[in-house]
Amino acid sequence: MKPTVQPDPPSAASGKRRFVLVTGPSGAGRSSALNVLEDAGFETIDNLPLRLLPTLMEHAGSDRPVALGIDARNRDFSTDGVIELLNRLGGLPEVSVDLLYLDCSTEVLLRRFSETRRRHPLAPKDRPEDGIRREQELLQPLRTRADVLIETTDLNVHQLRAEVERWFAPDGRHHLTVSVQSFSYKRGLPRSVDMVYDCRFLQNPYWEPALRERNGTDPAVAAHVRADPRFATFAQQTLDLSLLVLPASRDEGKSHMAIAFGCTGGQHRSVTLAEEHALRLAEAGWQVSIRHRELDRRHPQEVST
Repeated sequence: MKPTVQPDPPSAASGKRRFVLVTGPSGAGRSSALNVLEDAGFETIDNLPLRLLPTLMEHAGSDRPVALGIDARNRDFSTDGVIELLNRLGGLPEVSVDLLYLDCSTEVLLRRFSETRRRHPLAPKDRPEDGIRREQELLQPLRTRADVLIETTDLNVHQLRAEVERWFAPDGRHHLTVSVQSFSYKRGLPRSVDMVYDCRFLQNPYWEPALRERNGTDPAVAAHVRADPRFATFAQQTLDLSLLVLPASRDEGKSHMAIAFGCTGGQHRSVTLAEEHALRLAEAGWQVSIRHRELDRRHPQEVST
């Protein structure tokens, strides 16, 4: 079964603050959809009590769009209340509201609960199928009211991401952010990095007394590192590899990639390479943050490019 949507796509009028309410039966992908929206630039809030939604929407002070997870487990939840809220907020000139409904077949929902061995929230002491049926009946009015209806029965997580992005990402796809950092091998590899490059084969400014106390952001130090005949080839080939991997990682659904350059002390060669790499990625249109781990120990800071 292919994804099912309403015929006319929702749109946020220019100048309006955009809100997307995300709901659907437990196990249909609501949490996954919220994660996709967060990666697409939405501020996401899950399980906010319904009584607080009008205050949030009517007094929102940021231009950042907001995605709200609506869960039938909330003690003040009611479908009539959600529909009334949608109708009331739809009349506000400064607000644009869409209801996204994630649906799934009973058989697949039952299989997902069986695989995870979770109890259904609406049937903690009964069979999961009883809770699934109750929740489907409870949410039917919202399913009918939905601006976007996505059937997730035959979708994997990557297909679900693509479908949500098609409707709600500003340019039809999610964004991937990149962090580039330098580090010292003496203090170990940084945590949670995806790609690591060893710069210790390049000539070391540490052995130049005039450069020893400076770092790789200093023009004289950077010039010394770049003077190594292997520098240009290394810098270009690491850049080419990143430019190959980053689009593929974005298409796979990743929202962040961490790239690290290491040298002995994390002060000279790795800093110069990280600065060079981040600048070239930014020039290629990627959103990049730079961190120099060893320099930050003395002067904490994070630079965005």
